[in-house]
Amino acid sequence: MYAVMETGGKQYRVAAGDTLEIDRLNGIEPGQPFIFERVLLLNEDGKVALGKPTVSGAKVLADVVEHKRGVKVIIFKMKRRKGYHKKRGFRAELTVVKIKDITA
Repeated sequence: MYAVMETGGKQYRVAAGDTLEIDRLNGIEPGQPFIFERVLLLNEDGKVALGKPTVSGAKVLADVVEHKRGVKVIIFKMKRRKGYHKKRGFRAELTVVKIKDITA
């Protein structure tokens, strides 16, 4: 059984026992459960339920494992022969969740 859920503007294919790094969930402490209610597709032993836009009554139950920061991305801009260069960095704020159960 697996589901396609949406969070943070991105879609993830999840099954029970999966561990995901998603965009930061503010206000949720590590160890607390979290329920994702935007389930777009649900596959249960070959029986597919497709939502318009979401599957009604379907939920994904997860535990928040930790909050962390992603790898540093360097943004470097340069125009040759003009003396222009700019360097910036970015680190994404992430939440690690472990999927416990998918309910229909």
